[in-house]
Amino acid sequence: MIEKVYNMSTRTDYVIEPVIKDDYVHYMHMVLHKGQALPTHYTNANIYMTVVTGTLTLSLSDEEFKVYPSGSIINIPFRIKMIAQNEHDEILELFVVKTPAPGSEIYK
Repeated sequence: MIEKVYNMSTRTDYVIEPVIKDDYVHYMHMVLHKGQALPTHYTNANIYMTVVTGTLTLSLSDEEFKVYPSGSIINIPFRIKMIAQNEHDEILELFVVKTPAPGSEIYK
């Protein structure tokens, strides 16, 4: 078999799960309900956040919060303070791609 297949959950309760974590990319699946948030942190890679359903409320580097609806893809550079949360009634589902993967030579 040439391809490698990964599986992720299809549940709708709170989840932050790594789907792929290798030397090249980290691919994360996240589901947040109203009032839930990711821990405030500094990005450890160049990341792309894809909002699949719901609305993402995001603050970067202590700037004002901005709102991103489903269909948005947000690129956030390395070492940026990030607060990501769901302030809306609809379930927020998003994918986060970190590339190159954290720890890559490019970040040293």
